[in-house]
Amino acid sequence: MLGRLNHVGVAVPSIEAAKDTYRTLYGVPESDITPTREMPEQGVKVAFVNVANSQIELIEPLGPQSPIVKFLEKNPQGGQHHVCFEVKNIYEARDEMKARGATVLGEPRIGAHGTLIIFVHPKNSNGVLIELMEESKEAH
Repeated sequence: MLGRLNHVGVAVPSIEAAKDTYRTLYGVPESDITPTREMPEQGVKVAFVNVANSQIELIEPLGPQSPIVKFLEKNPQGGQHHVCFEVKNIYEARDEMKARGATVLGEPRIGAHGTLIIFVHPKNSNGVLIELMEESKEAH
């Protein structure tokens, strides 16, 4: 059911500082880092670092009610938040996850790539929050 790894989500206290780390420490060119944008419906700011075979999603809280705030309270310097895999159909994936006994967090909603996403609780995945993202229709 899982498709390709799409991205690894990294929660950070400052996207701009994290972008600087990828530029200066790892040599990522500015052209491979997307502009930061706000996603009020998710309570976060996001930017992507494009690497050869995937992306790193930088996630910063958009305010005190952001779901990322609690993560950063436990991990003040930031850290891996989730791993995202592509699926062909998000509703089929949601139903299959539930049928297999997984706890799906919420209903499908639009994610940072503009496609539908869901999250599977870390307790079902060896402590890792899994994002399932519907493949982009334009990719086919």
